[in-house]
Amino acid sequence: MQTSIPLPAGYNSADILAFHSRDPEGVAEQVAPARIRKGVMIGGVPVLLDIALGPDAALCSVHADGTLTPGDVRQLDDALLNILALRIDPAPFLAAVAADPLLGPVAQRQPGLRIVQSATIFEALTWAIIGQQINLTFAIALRRTFILQAGRQHSSGLWCYPEARDAARLDADALTTRKFSRSKADTLLRLAQLVDSGTLMLDRQHEAGSVAAALLAVKGIGPWTVNYALLRGYGYPDCSLHGDVAIRAAFQHLLGEEAKPDMARTEALLARYAPHRTMAAAHLWASLHPRPQTGTGE
Repeated sequence: MQTSIPLPAGYNSADILAFHSRDPEGVAEQVAPARIRKGVMIGGVPVLLDIALGPDAALCSVHADGTLTPGDVRQLDDALLNILALRIDPAPFLAAVAADPLLGPVAQRQPGLRIVQSATIFEALTWAIIGQQINLTFAIALRRTFILQAGRQHSSGLWCYPEARDAARLDADALTTRKFSRSKADTLLRLAQLVDSGTLMLDRQHEAGSVAAALLAVKGIGPWTVNYALLRGYGYPDCSLHGDVAIRAAFQHLLGEEAKPDMARTEALLARYAPHRTMAAAHLWASLHPRPQTGTGE
């Protein structure tokens, strides 16, 4: 199955390629110039998404090791929009901060910056749990372990990021013996079991407030995890990442201060950019690192 997705003017493929190449071992994602190959479980079926980025469109090929239902196909359509960072239009934020003294110059230096999302909501949530309160390198290593323990291989050899049904079958020892903390492993498995049983529904049909309340009711999931999941999984445009250390560090740098602002002050600073706080977070993160300059198709 193939589909072509138009890419907007000013689309910067380098941002998208950089996000999907974070794991140097390429267990579930393989990135080459102008190409992304991503393995994901959909409806119990291992699926390879092969995306070729052109100057005006992305040619997406779907290779499934089984039969997909119409619902599965819709989920794959969502996954492609997420992977390509086409869920949130950056233009309203750029217009809103054009004259802003703090983020206006930052946005001008980062034209076309987009929010890349995880292929599925479950992937975004589990990644948020895995990555909380540890450095990125260690988080990527734990994510790799989670994929190898709970995921399945596509016939191409690429591993597929697991669904809740597969993760729910894991024993905590499968993770704790591989450097997961007990609390992190328990939270992951608790989430997977709730989703697998249907007790917790993961879809984009609900308002952010109701989604946040449902997630906060899960033991081990706190406000930072919820906001990160709303951003990377649900694609909500107004997530406040005031608990994120990197966001606070970015504000410290931009304000020229000796210490990071505390969470309360960071929340107040971000409130100035509502209802575009998700894009504000993206620009703050990007301000801390050199940005890839490669354009679409290069």
